[in-house]
Amino acid sequence: MGAFALDVAFELPAGITILFGASGAGKTTLLNCLAGLLKPESGSLAVDGRVLYDSDARIDVPVQQRRVAYLFQQLALFPHLTVLQNVEYGLAELERPERGRRAQAILERFGIAGLSGRRPNEISGGERQRTALARALVREPEYLLLDEPLTALDAATKGGIIDDLRRWNGERQVPVLYVTHDRSEVFGLGEHLLVLDQGRIAAAGTPYEVLEEPRREFIASLAGFENLLRARVESEHPEAGTMTVSLEAAGVTLECPLHRGELGMAVRVGIRAGDIMVSLARPEGLSARNILPATIRSLRRMDVLIEAYTEATGTAPADDTPPVPFRVHLTGGAVDALQLREGQQIYLVIKTHSCRVMHEG
Repeated sequence: MGAFALDVAFELPAGITILFGASGAGKTTLLNCLAGLLKPESGSLAVDGRVLYDSDARIDVPVQQRRVAYLFQQLALFPHLTVLQNVEYGLAELERPERGRRAQAILERFGIAGLSGRRPNEISGGERQRTALARALVREPEYLLLDEPLTALDAATKGGIIDDLRRWNGERQVPVLYVTHDRSEVFGLGEHLLVLDQGRIAAAGTPYEVLEEPRREFIASLAGFENLLRARVESEHPEAGTMTVSLEAAGVTLECPLHRGELGMAVRVGIRAGDIMVSLARPEGLSARNILPATIRSLRRMDVLIEAYTEATGTAPADDTPPVPFRVHLTGGAVDALQLREGQQIYLVIKTHSCRVMHEG
């Protein structure tokens, strides 16, 4: 296996910054470097002006002296200790009364003071997660690293912990770097967002700026745009703030928001499957500008949704030109009401501003 190169430079403000990226992008490697568990070949790290690592100056502050809290997916709670004892464990250098006072205070802060005498196997997954978070934060760290800590939790439990973490950080205002693959966590927690790709920062900004208006294809894929279509710029309409792009199949065009580029330029168009409507007859009198005839090729249940795999053709497709595939997400009620079935002819209805135009790659 070849060496992995991590080449990043950024500043973390006080507050929660989300680190987002595909598997293998280097997210955990970056956290391990910031924690002091991995030693970079070169570079520097400073927190609030205090240098923790500098390869040129030969500074490498040991992990235990960095005042960093690091929470992994694997909570590593001690099974033979109670909730209170687990939280107190990180305060061994303090006198027992102060240790107990601080541990009890943070248990109350995270709503688990009533569980202080129980062991990890006697409490729920969400309560174990709150215990691990309390143990990480009781040391009052200067910065906090979280590596997908809520992955195994249900949405309601996850939402409660996110609210508690947001409130805690609102009071402390320390830099937090939070790794997740979950877009609901990105928008629920993140004030800032960094996208990591192959060891480099590929995008930075607010979650909305980066994920709702992606500028590159791989970011659109991470952001949940199920339809990523090859296209070319056919015409521009600056007065309307729109442009027309032609897709792979002859005669298939889309009206999209105006995007900086040149006529004939190759682009990608991203459309979320949930942003596409289905009609049995060609609709009239709609504000949506894109109405495409299509055929349903398959219907597949996905949890509470049903995904329709459809193929759209233009007004005058060439015999040897393949149709354009579109994935559409529908509720079971909509599928039943429309009596949708494989092989059925339908119309796809897509609003102009549901189309995101981006550079290839």
